[in-house]
Amino acid sequence: MKRVTGIGGVFFKAEDPEKIRNWYKKHLGMDQMESWGMNFEWVEKDTGKVAQTVWSAFKSDTDYLKPSEKPFMINYRVEDLHAVLDQLRKEGVQVMENVEESEYGKFGWVLDPEGNKIELWEPPAV
Repeated sequence: MKRVTGIGGVFFKAEDPEKIRNWYKKHLGMDQMESWGMNFEWVEKDTGKVAQTVWSAFKSDTDYLKPSEKPFMINYRVEDLHAVLDQLRKEGVQVMENVEESEYGKFGWVLDPEGNKIELWEPPAV
């Protein structure tokens, strides 16, 4: 079973998300910036499908990264979220019980040994 197939996104806390987004847009040329962040599009080597990696700054008081106290979270792409989560549970990994499914795909979360929240994302079928 494949586990992680790539980085799906980078999420971090910022005192002023709008200011930080504008800084990245101005100084690093991230011109497609939207109010939530932006997508970097790329093509999957094996399938030729267009894929994306999300970059997003959250307000510093966000609960989205809880229960981790860290100021960031990395989202990893997976092919079969439920199978990966089941395997991680068997291995004794701390898996958060909620799984979200929407038009954006399936999302699940785990904590690594240092308390970093990791988001696992199965993109929607196209």
